[in-house]
This record gives sequence, structure tokens and C-alpha cells, in this order.
Amino acid sequence: MFPVIAFVASWLLRPSHPNDEKFTIYECGEIALGGDSRKNIGIQFYLYALVFVIFDVEAIFLYPWAVSFGGLGAFAFIEMMIFIGVLVAGYAYAWKIGALEWVGDA
Repeated sequence: MFPVIAFVASWLLRPSHPNDEKFTIYECGEIALGGDSRKNIGIQFYLYALVFVIFDVEAIFLYPWAVSFGGLGAFAFIEMMIFIGVLVAGYAYAWKIGALEWVGDA
């Protein structure tokens, strides 16, 4: 609840001085390279970012399991193998449908 109240309060209490200079592109005081820097990014980058995030979260979940592997027993091992199996199946599916193929120009 507090974030919503803080957001609404900051929106209501902020000074509003719109001008064109606030909406210009700023690259560390330099002129924007390549003209307009507000270009669309190819969907390929989002797919690779999504796969990266999924496997990064997998690594975060695997780390505590690997650190305490000796004291967990067979149940935890089987549970983690199921977890890894689901992720490998998802990766294989993404590969099979061509979601990881680079298509078109970015």
C-alpha cells in the first residue's frame, strides 16, 4: 500500500514545467550517435534476454542446493533433477520451435 501512496503523492506534489528540452535525447552531453536514438529494438534481443533471465534464476535456485548438497539426501536430489529436467525441456522446446534462431535484421 505504501508504494501506491508514495507514487500518487509524488505525482500530485511534483512541479510540472513541461518543455521540449526535457524530451530531447541526452547521451552524456554528446550529440546522439546515428541520429535518432529512439529506435525499436529487435524482438531477438528480448528472446535472448528472456532465456538469460530464466537460466539466471535457475542458477540462483541451484546455488543453495549445491552448497548444502551433502546434507539434503535423496529426496532433495530427485527434486532438483525434476527442476532441472523441466528447465531443459523448456529449453529444448524453445530450440525446437526456433525461438532461439536469429531472424531478420535488428
